Amino acid sequence: MLMPHPAVLRTLVAEYEAATAGGSTAVDTRAQDLAYTLCVSTGTREVTRALEVARSWLAAATDTDTTTAGRSTGDGPHVYA
Repeated sequence: MLMPHPAVLRTLVAEYEAATAGGSTAVDTRAQDLAYTLCVSTGTREVTRALEVARSWLAAATDTDTTTAGRSTGDGPHVYA
């Protein structure tokens, strides 16, 4: 399965949360569009599950970013465990 770029996924989650933050009982068209896009992007059928998967992927992407930081900068020797 293809995975969306973390920056795109982070934006989708943030926009969905902003669109649904008002607590309105009427479902906003933008929120529906974002929910659909999140579900397609994460391979899920329910927006709550899509958000769980997205947050999990974002956490993994953040962990990867911190463990590989500085490896390709050519700023000196690196010791890898």
